[in-house]
Amino acid sequence: MLQVEGLNTYLGDSHILRGVDVSLPAGTALGLMGRNGMGKTTLIRSVMGYVKPRAGTVRWQGAECTGQAPERMARRGIGYVPEGRGIFPNLSVRENLVMSARAGVNGQRDWTYERVLETFPRLAERLDHGGQQLSGGEQQMLSIGRALMTNPLLMILDEATEGLAPLVVAEIWRVIALIRDSGISTLIVDRNARQVLAHTDQAVVMEKGRIVLAGPSAQLAEDTEALHQLLGV
Repeated sequence: MLQVEGLNTYLGDSHILRGVDVSLPAGTALGLMGRNGMGKTTLIRSVMGYVKPRAGTVRWQGAECTGQAPERMARRGIGYVPEGRGIFPNLSVRENLVMSARAGVNGQRDWTYERVLETFPRLAERLDHGGQQLSGGEQQMLSIGRALMTNPLLMILDEATEGLAPLVVAEIWRVIALIRDSGISTLIVDRNARQVLAHTDQAVVMEKGRIVLAGPSAQLAEDTEALHQLLGV
């Protein structure tokens, strides 16, 4: 579904991604791990078109789409939950959800307004609240719900549990498992390596802009020495 080959991305004069290769087959979940500043978010932003790579290719369902605009990547079927949530603070919960509602690229409408509210009952209690009136956990639920309303083929979640209370974190992981079980492919970035490995099929670890460890998630979970060396866990 998603194929990244030889990606090199710069931010200004800084060479961030250095020959990154990543593959995500349809219907699978991929974990992207690494300490802060190792290039995880830059990789996602390069895939989504927010940053244009200087070399390498991004292919989506076999078609090259390197450097295409984010809105075009979204229309291709990629839902993106960015670090920092990115909701519209001046719109209500209802407006944030309804404005993004559409059928998927194959005409699927599995994720409706009603289903999102069933998945996030807390949002149903806050429909008329503005985005800026929500707690951090509620904003994260809204960001995920809004992405689901686009009925994506792939969901990218960048630090979806960052800074949240433990009970809310548990709820977010429950929803991530639900998304995965619904057949949507997922690309997950999170600091909790154990949870990432428990919710994915394959995983990669980045260090200084390169992939330094990759393999089945269950196998990587057993390599405690490597995880401690690369992630400090």
